[in-house]
Amino acid sequence: MNNNLIKFNEPPVVGTEINFIKTAIKNKNLSGDGQFTKLCHNWFNNYLNCPLALLTPSCTHALEMIALLLEIKDGDEVIMPSYTFVSTANAFVLHGAKIVFVDINPNTMNIDETTIEGSISDKTKAIVIVHYAGVSCNMDHLKRISRVHQIPLIEDSAQAIMSEYNGVPLGSIGDMAAFSFHETKNITSGGEGGALIINNRKYSQRAEIIREKGTNRSRFFRGMVDKYTWVDKGSSYLPSEIQAAYLYAQLCDINRVTSSRLKCWNYYYTNLNILSLNNISLPTIPKGCKHNGHIFYIKVKDYIIRQELIEFLRQNNIWATFHYIPLHTSTAGLKYGIMRCEDKFTTVESEKLLRLPIYYGIKTEQMKKVVDAIKKFYSKY
Repeated sequence: MNNNLIKFNEPPVVGTEINFIKTAIKNKNLSGDGQFTKLCHNWFNNYLNCPLALLTPSCTHALEMIALLLEIKDGDEVIMPSYTFVSTANAFVLHGAKIVFVDINPNTMNIDETTIEGSISDKTKAIVIVHYAGVSCNMDHLKRISRVHQIPLIEDSAQAIMSEYNGVPLGSIGDMAAFSFHETKNITSGGEGGALIINNRKYSQRAEIIREKGTNRSRFFRGMVDKYTWVDKGSSYLPSEIQAAYLYAQLCDINRVTSSRLKCWNYYYTNLNILSLNNISLPTIPKGCKHNGHIFYIKVKDYIIRQELIEFLRQNNIWATFHYIPLHTSTAGLKYGIMRCEDKFTTVESEKLLRLPIYYGIKTEQMKKVVDAIKKFYSKY
C-alpha cells in the first residue's frame, strides 16, 4: 500500500459510530425501524420540516419508491438531466418509463431549466432534477414549471445534504426527494444507505406501505388498525439498525463534517484561482445557493488535456477522476431514452470536468500537494 497516495475519497468516520452500533446490538433489534432509525427520521423531520422521512438501504431504493408512488408505467415519460448517475434514470426505466433527457447549465452542471418546457408532452409524469456537487438548481423556475404544468417535481439530493436554496434546505422543496449515504457522500451509513423524503402529504401513507413490503404494518404499530395485511405493491426497503446507528452518529456530527469539506473546497478555490483566467475554470456558486463542499472540480480545455492531467497527477500519487458519461449517449440511454433538446453543453462540458480529492479529514499538506502538482502541470503552458 502506498502511504503517500492521496486518494480521491475516504469514507468519513467521526469516532462515535462503534458506540452507537454497540447500543444497537444491545437493543437486540437489528432488522430496522428501531431506536436509531427513529432518531434518524426525527433528525430529517426537524432539519427539513417535512411530513415524512424514511431511511432506505440506498438512494437508488428511495428513487425506486418514488417511481412506485408516482405510479410510473409503460409509456410514461420522465424528464431529467443527461448528466447524472444511472440510478436517477434506472428507477423509472424499471417501471417502463421513457427517459427524456435535457441539457445542463455549463456554469453549475445542473439541469438547464430553460430546456424543460419544450420537452414536456402529455405523457410527462415527473421532472427529476439533480443538485450536482451539492449546488442547488434554480428552484424558483422549476417550481413554477411544476405548478403551471401540474407535474410532480422530484429532487435527487444524493449529493446535497446541508445545502440550501435561498435559506431553504435542499430536499425539502420538491414533492419528494432522495438522499444518498454511500461512502462517497459527505456522510455515510456504513457504505450504502439512503432516505426518501416526502414533502407532499398525499404520498405519505402509501410511502410507508410500499416500504413495508406493501403491508399496512406501520399503521398497525401506531394502533390505527387492529391487524396488518398486504394492501398494495411494495418491497423490503428498510435498512438495518446497524446502518441507522452508523448514520445517526454522523448526523450528530454533520456540522463538523460539512465545515471540514468546505474548508477543503475553499482552499482549492483560493489557491487555484490564479490558473482560472487562461487554463482552467472553477465552480460557480449562484447567488442564494449555499453548498456543502461535496465536490470540487476544475474544467480544463478538453478531454485530451484532462487525460494528460489525470496521468500526471497519478504519477505524483494523486488520484483525481472525471465523473458521469452523459446518459443519453450510453447504450441503455439510447434504448430507454431520448434527448428532445439540443446537446449544447452536456457532452462538451462533461469531457472537461475533473474532480479533485476532497473528504472529511484531508490534510492541508495533501491539498497543497494537489494544488502544486496542478500548477506544475500547467507551467509548461
